[in-house]
Amino acid sequence: MDKVVIDIETKNTFSDVGGKQFLNKLDVSFVGVYSYSKDAYFSFFENQMKELDDFLRQAGLVIGFSINRFDVPILNKYLTFDLFSVPRVDILDEIEMKIGRRISLDILAHTNVGFGKTSHGLEAVRFYREGLLKELESYCLNDVKVTKEVYDLARRQKYLLVPDRITGNNEKVELDFYEGEMIMKQSLF
Repeated sequence: MDKVVIDIETKNTFSDVGGKQFLNKLDVSFVGVYSYSKDAYFSFFENQMKELDDFLRQAGLVIGFSINRFDVPILNKYLTFDLFSVPRVDILDEIEMKIGRRISLDILAHTNVGFGKTSHGLEAVRFYREGLLKELESYCLNDVKVTKEVYDLARRQKYLLVPDRITGNNEKVELDFYEGEMIMKQSLF
């Protein structure tokens, strides 16, 4: 089984669909994936969801940032299986469980790996609407790379630094991503 990092982009925004409570009305424009077993990045545009379905069926672990609240629920309407049935590591969920608050991927990445996102998430919607598909692909695959680098660092050093919003001081957040344990934890629930 493969271990993959995913990120999705959507054609529309929460304001287009009436708010965050209508997450199910968001539509995928692009999905970026990194495969650890193939050591390669993969691109799936909206017309390639069948290929994505086949690809994700081979995943034994799905890694991402806010995937439990965003990516997986949106992707599920395109897949022939429930992606929630695959063990997942959601870096944001893990941090929030430890310190009780959320942080952006960009801030987390800059603090820990020295680089971050290329622009704001709404840019991806603009790229799609303007037919700038190469830019959309590049934007999403950069997010996948950033997420992978943050995850790999957390696995190696067993923590990430999370800046406090008020003081700016970094808090050391212990994280232990034992993948076998994650798979077992997921299958217990």
